[in-house]
Amino acid sequence: MARNVTSTDGVPLRIYESGVPGAPTVVCLHGYPDDHTVWDGVAAELAARYHLVCYDTRGAGESGVPGHRQAYRLGQLAEDLTMVIDAVSPERPVHLLAHDWGSIQAWHALSGPWLGDRVRSFTSISGPCLDHASHWLRARLRRPTPRALRELITQLVSSWYIGLFQLPLLPELLWRARLAQRVLAAAHGARSPAVADAIHGLQLYRANMLGHLANPSPGTIDVPVQVLVPTRDPFVSRSLQTDITRWVPNLAIRELPGDHWLPRSHPHTVARCVSELIDNAEGGPEARTLRRARATGRQPRRFADTLVVITGAGSGIGRATALEFAEQGAEVVVTDIEAQTAERTAQLASVLGPPASAYPVDVSDGGAVEKFGRVLLEKHGIPDIVINNAGIGMAGPFFDTTVADWERIIDVNLWGVIHGCRVLGGLLVAGGAGGTIVNIASAAAYLPTRALPAYTTTKAAVLALSQCLRGELAEAGVGVVAICPGFVDTNIVSTTRFVGLDAAEERTVRRRVSEQYHRRSFPPRRAAQEILRAVARNTAIAPITVEAKAGLLASRLTPGLLRALARANPTFR
Repeated sequence: MARNVTSTDGVPLRIYESGVPGAPTVVCLHGYPDDHTVWDGVAAELAARYHLVCYDTRGAGESGVPGHRQAYRLGQLAEDLTMVIDAVSPERPVHLLAHDWGSIQAWHALSGPWLGDRVRSFTSISGPCLDHASHWLRARLRRPTPRALRELITQLVSSWYIGLFQLPLLPELLWRARLAQRVLAAAHGARSPAVADAIHGLQLYRANMLGHLANPSPGTIDVPVQVLVPTRDPFVSRSLQTDITRWVPNLAIRELPGDHWLPRSHPHTVARCVSELIDNAEGGPEARTLRRARATGRQPRRFADTLVVITGAGSGIGRATALEFAEQGAEVVVTDIEAQTAERTAQLASVLGPPASAYPVDVSDGGAVEKFGRVLLEKHGIPDIVINNAGIGMAGPFFDTTVADWERIIDVNLWGVIHGCRVLGGLLVAGGAGGTIVNIASAAAYLPTRALPAYTTTKAAVLALSQCLRGELAEAGVGVVAICPGFVDTNIVSTTRFVGLDAAEERTVRRRVSEQYHRRSFPPRRAAQEILRAVARNTAIAPITVEAKAGLLASRLTPGLLRALARANPTFR
């Protein structure tokens, strides 16, 4: 439904309503040089639960065009917003969702005398308060530390167009010649705006920028606020948007992979974030992801309110990693082919941190992993970290390794990781908020040996897959970390298949190799601590033990020497 509301100075504002009558009202404000259609994808998602209101601001879309610059002052824009809210939700507070210049005017209205208790929550995307921005600039000039100067110079370079827009005639000529549209489309994939809207909207910059930056008067904003920060925004830096805690006591900050026009490129992610804030503001429970966003920069434990999924966590490095994440505040979901060991890990993790959950899953079964992915999404939500840890060992000569042996180790060590990346990692990508996939490879991936041809092959494949995925998923904000542990004192040898040996020989060799691992005395917990460190740093390849680190260096500097050593390596006979 579309209708007009007349502003206090007689300018008609075009309003578009959809969604559920009587539900909480969400008022969406667009930026420059857009109109209300920038919200089409987000509105389509939110309309199933809320009363959606989008409107064209003055000078844009189907709204009226004032005849003078002063009519674009922020005070007048705040009055426009007040008129819209009074028209669409006269008795119930609304929730604001704004982008770019829509955010700028919403910040101004909330910090001034216009809205009072008419707003229940505010989500801002790529649009800082001009008063906050002025303080941000002044603070960096007063204390010009290297970091402050770097932030200041980066933002000034990103804001080059603001100076251009203050000039007479030239910006209008650039828009009429469609040069500006081509730059936006080529560099940022933005939709080509209407020329008239772009030209009229120049008055926003000319009527407000210099005055507010020169004479700031920020006020405290008491409503719950969340700032969605696109990680690749070329116009507004993270610091400029988020260094506002002194004026916004109830602040949540979410960094989302994407460019400036996040509402167009990631409507599902924006809608999910907005829904979590609205539901909480309306009295519902606080979502885990919203709680983490509110604690950004103040987290007493590094991974608090993080959802971590670990396969093969019934023992060894998998269990130790689960316990380490739990101790750092993460909610842990563990799987293992043996239900009892997974349950035991979950019990131990629950003692150290939030309640943990366990599921029996055979990672070599793609259907089982897909079923687990559906259960995970339904009961726990989108994970933040996925650790593909499940694996088995196999040793012995190539020609003693049967086809069945190869199929078994490839199914678990390689297909298990592929299934985990495809299904569980796919949840991270679809969620649109980034995250980390951790694949447990091995130092054997880059240390050839005649004793472990099957095992080394699968782990080398896991390392290669991780490197490929790291490049592919970087744009989605998903880091991929390959862990290469080395000799860690776990029970992997007890389940390792030693091919080419009879039962008695296999028991003897297994006992001897287990003793060697035990004498190495590198416990799983130390490996787990290194894994957490690699996740925090988004390390591409993380060797754990000394021999793994030395081996990685040797593989790059002296690969011929490693090949020679591989010929000399003994077998297990």
